[in-house]
Amino acid sequence: MAIARFPSFVIDCPDPEVLANFYNAILEWKIDPSADWIDIRSEEGQCISFQRVADYKPPVWPSQDVPQQMHLDVVVDDLDTAEAAVLELGATKHPHQPGTSFRVFLDPAGHPFCLCRS
Repeated sequence: MAIARFPSFVIDCPDPEVLANFYNAILEWKIDPSADWIDIRSEEGQCISFQRVADYKPPVWPSQDVPQQMHLDVVVDDLDTAEAAVLELGATKHPHQPGTSFRVFLDPAGHPFCLCRS
C-alpha cells in the first residue's frame, strides 16, 4: 500500500501569478490562487504549485552554484502514520515546521518534501 498519493510539485519563484499563467498557457489547467501561492490543476488532479520567495535567485543550470528550487508535496491520510513510514525509509524530519496541515522532511539526499493532509 502506498504511503501517499497525488504528488504536486512546488516551484519557488518571485511572482507566482506570472509563472502560473505561463504554465497554464502551456497546459490549460485550472488556476487556484491564494496570497503568495497559486496552484494550477488538471481535471485528473495533477497539480503544480508556485510559491513566492523573497530575494528569489533563479537556478543556474546545469551548474549547481544556485540549485534548482522545487520540492515534492504528497497527500497522506494520517500525518503521524506517514511520518513514521518515511522516517523508516530514511527521511529526516526538518527542524523548521512552518505549518500544522503539513510536515517538512528531507529525503536521503537532502531534498525537502512535504507530507500534506490535503
